[in-house]
Amino acid sequence: METFHLSGKKILVILPPRQFRDEEYQKPKALFDESGARVTVASSTLAPAKGMLGAVVTPDALLEEVKAADFDAIVLVGGVGSNAFWRHGVVHRLVNDSNQAGKVVGAICLAPVTLANAGVLKGKKATAYPSAESYLKWKGATYTGTSVEIAGNIVTAKGPESAEEFARTVARLLIENT
Repeated sequence: METFHLSGKKILVILPPRQFRDEEYQKPKALFDESGARVTVASSTLAPAKGMLGAVVTPDALLEEVKAADFDAIVLVGGVGSNAFWRHGVVHRLVNDSNQAGKVVGAICLAPVTLANAGVLKGKKATAYPSAESYLKWKGATYTGTSVEIAGNIVTAKGPESAEEFARTVARLLIENT
């Protein structure tokens, strides 16, 4: 198994307040923590977020209080609850600011819809949970349906079965962007 050294790296994880997909949060978070990254979990509320499979996570910060400039990467967790951020202006700003600065931007499952709505997937290859295919295409992305897709500094992933590969890909890009 590949080992990553992310000491000094700061990652912002955007977590839906309810109905996030547990392993899409847990697997990347565990890899980032084990690799030495500093992870900040932000959401629209500081109340404990509840996963689709029962996980409970208390966010560290409110979305309105974080700045893209303070992080090396931004990762959006999927699940049916990720639709809370599809049209969320603060999340769109965080995504756009990170992307414009060339930072790693990642989204898994249904969360790539947020990236599409923020305008960062237009003209780029992307993947997501299959039900989002037509929407991503409508927003100008080239949907590939692969497990994980890399388009420059942007990483998208299909769903819970891709969580481990998604986490490794984000980590790899963080190291390459150093």
